[in-house]
Amino acid sequence: MKERIISGVILAAAIIGLGLIGSYPLSMALMLCSVIGYYELTSILCSSASSKKKKAVEEKKKGFDLIAWPGLVLSVVYYGGLMFIEWRYGLVNTPGMVSASDFWTLLILSLDFLLTMGIYVFTFPRRKSSNATGAVAAFLYVPVMMCFLLRTRSLSHGIWLYLLIFICSSVSDVCALAVGMAIGRHKLAPVLSPKKTIEGALGGIAGSALVSCLIAVLIRRFEPGINAVPVFLIIGICGSIIGQTGDLAASAIKRNHGIKDYGHLIPGHGGIMDRFDSVIFTAPVIYYLSFLLMARI
Repeated sequence: MKERIISGVILAAAIIGLGLIGSYPLSMALMLCSVIGYYELTSILCSSASSKKKKAVEEKKKGFDLIAWPGLVLSVVYYGGLMFIEWRYGLVNTPGMVSASDFWTLLILSLDFLLTMGIYVFTFPRRKSSNATGAVAAFLYVPVMMCFLLRTRSLSHGIWLYLLIFICSSVSDVCALAVGMAIGRHKLAPVLSPKKTIEGALGGIAGSALVSCLIAVLIRRFEPGINAVPVFLIIGICGSIIGQTGDLAASAIKRNHGIKDYGHLIPGHGGIMDRFDSVIFTAPVIYYLSFLLMARI
């Protein structure tokens, strides 16, 4: 527990510090996390192993699977392109920056799909279709979804919205656990996560919504002309719902492949995918909600 708390405090400090700095340091950190997270996920999805022990033996024999290399290389290229777009258009999202980022994302996704399928075709039947789809899904799951942390930071009032992604996920988890332990009776996903309850999930949503509104009130103290409470209320509710879904999705993948953690990078927490499972889901939702709604306040 002590190890988990210490690493959690260090991680929180890094998240806040990088959020305050933003720009290229945040881009580089997210690129590194994306590469590691992609490696963790493809090591599972591109493997035919059904248990952690078998997976370890298989990885020792063949190393990182060839079919996952396009995504690994393109993760670096993708974030490099986003940094170039930031340099070209500036830090705050402009129509040109948004269009360029969306075009770049679609281009890299398409390229990853084509290269991965090319490897699958020319190494058939050594590799299965599940290996190819796993590699493509992992690229969308980690590098592309995680980039919305960077894109959210580039929005107007971006530092608040960036931190809100982590706050929604963390507060939702804590409140869901507390409410579930106190009054939880009805199972949310009994096979996948027997300890999670519907009451806990509702408590997580309520806690996330409340804290999001408090942050909006805090923003108003710094910027009196801004009333972001309605927008942050919507973001808090949606962020909690999708964050809890992301947590369950990551757990489902682990259960399917018979493993406890995706990695061991963060002491007491596991790997990048273990720590950022809900954040990865929450980031795109908060980005698009903020992009659409913040302009109206």
